Amino acid sequence: MSKLEKIEPGVMAAYRTRVAAGLLKHDPAQAVAAEHLQDLWAKLRGYDPNPKQPPNGWFARMLRRKPVDEVQDHPNGLYIVGEVGRGKSMLMDLFFEAAEVPRKKRIHFHDFMQQAHRRFHEIKRNPAIDDPIPPLADLIAGEAALLCFDEFQVHDIVDAMILGRLFEALFARQVVVVATSNTLPDNLYEGKPGRDAFLPFIDLLKKRLDVLVLESEQDYRRGREHGLKAWVVPADSRGDAAIDRVFEHLTEGHTPKSETLLIQGRKLNVPLAANGVARFDFEALCKVALGPGDYLAIATHFHTLLIDGIPRLSPDNFDEARRFVTLIDALYEHRCKLYASAAAYPDDLYRAGEGASIFERTASRLEEMQSETYLALPHLT
Repeated sequence: MSKLEKIEPGVMAAYRTRVAAGLLKHDPAQAVAAEHLQDLWAKLRGYDPNPKQPPNGWFARMLRRKPVDEVQDHPNGLYIVGEVGRGKSMLMDLFFEAAEVPRKKRIHFHDFMQQAHRRFHEIKRNPAIDDPIPPLADLIAGEAALLCFDEFQVHDIVDAMILGRLFEALFARQVVVVATSNTLPDNLYEGKPGRDAFLPFIDLLKKRLDVLVLESEQDYRRGREHGLKAWVVPADSRGDAAIDRVFEHLTEGHTPKSETLLIQGRKLNVPLAANGVARFDFEALCKVALGPGDYLAIATHFHTLLIDGIPRLSPDNFDEARRFVTLIDALYEHRCKLYASAAAYPDDLYRAGEGASIFERTASRLEEMQSETYLALPHLT
């Protein structure tokens, strides 16, 4: 055992232990990232800038009046960017588990933004509050001095509009952020409407988070053994029959029927469901105007989702493809199982054009979601 492991176990010791046990293969790029996380881990030991003062107390008000640059003892966070399957989530696991921060929270970025929007509108209903951002930041900062985000991405203009002021307020309250992403900060929300107004947020992100590019050459999600037939090609009558058999097996004799999920006052119809298993046609999931909150509700309410008739995706049906990406993110993060019939295998589902590079992560996840390892994971509600 090295001196570092004896004095400051942290992230590096956890990484080395897993390599020595054969649970991980040593990867130079991952080792560099682990060193950066170790450094931040050391700076954050016992970090809690405001452990007892209520969010609406004098200290919170004092911080609200301070520009971000004037807040002292606020270590920079970390933004880890890399291609799919390079070990970003694994490294975040090690960091979050080791972090000796009394108030810490790890959350998928989609889920965080859904919560933020819900709270924003709840606060806005109070006629005594002119600006919902400060009390919203107080709530979040009161819950966590360390925020860890998985899959930091910005595709929604509603998210883009709120992010700059919200994160400026969080940093003013000395919240430290660690995030993983497939996209460099400079490329966030690229080519979207209103991006010029989004650029100050990118500058703020780069100022308050150190950017680390994970340049591993190995995709660790590939090459796993496939177990159950979870992805049926093509989506023809045989494919329909195969999914019928899966549905019959998983529902275990329960009679499927339609269900209604209530999401922030809206109703979402589930065409067929039984025994914790839901079944949709692709069009009912991705051709209609559903969003992250809808997909999160499906992923948490049902342990398994069946989708019939996933078509080839391209710029011609980009909206459907974008929604499908968001859906898969929600399913994956909550370990919801997926069985589907499709026009092609994941790597060939979105061949070229705008959005094809973004879909690489989704294809990798779809591959992993077919593995026995993934199918054995417990569902997260």
